Amino acid sequence: MMEHDVWIPALHRDLTAGAEIVKISGETVGEVVANLDAQFPGLAERLTDNGRIRPYISVAINGTIINRGLHQKLREPSEIHFVPALGGG
Repeated sequence: MMEHDVWIPALHRDLTAGAEIVKISGETVGEVVANLDAQFPGLAERLTDNGRIRPYISVAINGTIINRGLHQKLREPSEIHFVPALGGG
């Protein structure tokens, strides 16, 4: 299985003991999220809702925002970012 570099948003690093980047395997974004949650319980709940990426979180793979959510296939070892929306005004 492929391993990916997954960047953890600052507000979720309490679940990763402060780790900013973790190596996680998976062939889809959904598998990556499931494997993240297996290693760091609670992350899936923060990243997903009812089987979908939460509306205020974007997923970037190798610098490109994707729209397929959890179904996005990962064809090569990738850099994955879960990017929370910025608030304010």
